[in-house]
Order: sequence, then structure tokens, then C-alpha cells
Amino acid sequence: LGAGGTELTLELPDSAQRCFHQELESGIKITLDYQVISGGHYDVDCYVEDPNGKTIYQETKKQYDSFSHHTEFKGVYTFCFSNEFSTFSHKIVYFDFQVGDEPPILPDMNNRVTALTQLESACVTIHEMLNAVIDSQTHYRLREAQDRSRAEELNVRVSYWSVGETLILFMVSIGQVMLLKSFFTEKRPSSGGAGT
Repeated sequence: LGAGGTELTLELPDSAQRCFHQELESGIKITLDYQVISGGHYDVDCYVEDPNGKTIYQETKKQYDSFSHHTEFKGVYTFCFSNEFSTFSHKIVYFDFQVGDEPPILPDMNNRVTALTQLESACVTIHEMLNAVIDSQTHYRLREAQDRSRAEELNVRVSYWSVGETLILFMVSIGQVMLLKSFFTEKRPSSGGAGT
């Protein structure tokens, strides 16, 4: 993965596991947000390991979650998504992996000794609000994709059920017509005897 931040949507086949690796320095903040968009019961296993192989985060069968951590060791951190508990349903998983804190919006903002001007303060406030809007839009896009997937799945099921009901209705109708027809059909005795 690249430095800074990574947003990906991945397909996770049944009985499969996908892992990602990131080399990090110590003392860096990492944040992992993920959500299952479609498939099965919309759940997935997730875990994060530090360079020593110690599990620092582990959740099973979660639809979505967020995990933040400050790295203690320098090295390769691994995070994995697992669908090994599912034998037939593919999952689509969205995740956002952020490394480090966001850089300051204004130059030398962390080293200032004077208060921010009204314009600078307004810029910082607008920037924070725009970040909140981006997070909300991402959340609503994911919810919309999840709801669309459920609606399409329900539509397919209803369509198959309607076709099945229609076929059964035709078969029952034909059976009733045949039954009623047999009630009103005359049975003539066969004339096979010799005349006298």
C-alpha cells in the first residue's frame, strides 16, 4: 500500500482471506475503517498484526468497524480480511487505511506563537467541516451501495417467485379444465357383439 491513505473496494471470495502489508515507523497513528457492502450476511473477519506477529486488533463477523492505533515498533504491519467462515457467499468489502496525522492546513501552524487571525480561523473551521462532509458522503455512498445490493437481490428473488407462481397457476388451471372435461364426457358402450 502507498503512504498517506488508501481507499479500496475488494472482492472477497468464499473461504478466502486477503491481507495487506504496510511498512511503518514507530509512533505513527494508523486508522482502519471498513464496511461490507454486499454478500451473505454482510459480515467479515478482520485482524491487524504488528511486526512482531502480535495481534493488536481482531473482530469476527462484523459488518463495519473502525480501528485506530499508534504504532509501537518500526516494521511491516499486516491487516487481513477473512471470509473463511463462509462456504458459498462472496463479499465486497470497502476499507480506508490512513497513515499518520493530517498535515496542517496553514504553513507553520504547529509552530505559531500568535493567535490565528479571523480569516485563518475561518479557513480551519471550513476545512474541518469539509472533512466531516467527505466522511458523511462516504458513509452514505456505502449505505446506498449496500441498500442497492439488497434491493437487487430481493428483486431477483421476487421475480423467480412470481415466475414459479405463474407456472403453478397454469398447471392447476389446466388440471381443473381436464378434470371438469372428464366429468362431462359421455362414455359410450363399445359395440363389439355379433348381431342375431
